Amino acid sequence: MRFASPLYLLLLVPLAALLWLELRKRTGAVLFSDTSFFRSFPNRGQRLARIPSALALAALALMAAALARPQQGRVYEEVESRGIDIMLCLDVSGTMQAEDFSPRNRLFVAKERAKEFVAKRAGDRIGLVLFAGQALTQCPLSFDRGILSGLIDRIAFGLLPDGTAIGMGLAAAVGRLKDARSKDRIVVLLTDGLNNAGEVDPVTAARLAQSYGIKVYCIGVGSKGPVPIPVDDPLWGRRYVQMAADLDMKALDEIAAITGGRAFLATDASGLKLIYEEIDRMEPTTYKVNRHTVYAEKAGLFLVPAGLLLLAGLLLGALVLRRLP
Repeated sequence: MRFASPLYLLLLVPLAALLWLELRKRTGAVLFSDTSFFRSFPNRGQRLARIPSALALAALALMAAALARPQQGRVYEEVESRGIDIMLCLDVSGTMQAEDFSPRNRLFVAKERAKEFVAKRAGDRIGLVLFAGQALTQCPLSFDRGILSGLIDRIAFGLLPDGTAIGMGLAAAVGRLKDARSKDRIVVLLTDGLNNAGEVDPVTAARLAQSYGIKVYCIGVGSKGPVPIPVDDPLWGRRYVQMAADLDMKALDEIAAITGGRAFLATDASGLKLIYEEIDRMEPTTYKVNRHTVYAEKAGLFLVPAGLLLLAGLLLGALVLRRLP
């Protein structure tokens, strides 16, 4: 809140003087031959008689504030982006249920790290592709962080047939980036398995990305040795089985080498966080934010109660605190 014409607030000074005079003013007196009639009534008349004047002064103070033009502003931001177009390509196959990443399974931690990464990339357009046995574009390139974060939260198992179609996921991400006008375009590919589904193999998808000048950062997730994976048995309920990791880190290295990116291995949640931070440092973004404020007049917030106070004072003086002529 601000006042566009604050000099009108100086009118409060004479109002303060009027209040002082009102408090010092002596009330008039009427002589009666017998005052015993008034003894049965409490002596509140002198205080009540000042109420209309107090209401009038309060109304005048509100009018002075209204003349000062109170305004409430709303800030708008315009982003002049020279950022990067980024597609997140996330594995949602059944093996991402492995609970070797604290505090939950691999997919849960991958989603949390992805949201942190998205929040830092102000000025970039970011989209999301999911893959398992097939690939699905969950979100096209967008500046809207809220929508993208909400879509990441809604990622769950069972959205796609099971399997690990790395090539299909990468090809879908490249398809979303190939016509983008941004100078720099990257894919962040996260998986915990080897390609065992889909019509496009990972190397072919990598060469497609290379032909469009798209860089791919690959993240392999999974700890060494057997990992616990939950299995929901209709008879015995949920139980855990130990399954050996089948991460094809060699293929991820090859994808990264072909496209000019890098490949990383995350064996725990903290390691995955550090990898996203490193990618964030290697691909800095530049953008400019223009802020402007639009103000709305709020004089009505003062004029309406001022009118009500004046009306209350008039009615109180005319109907309740009636004076002798």
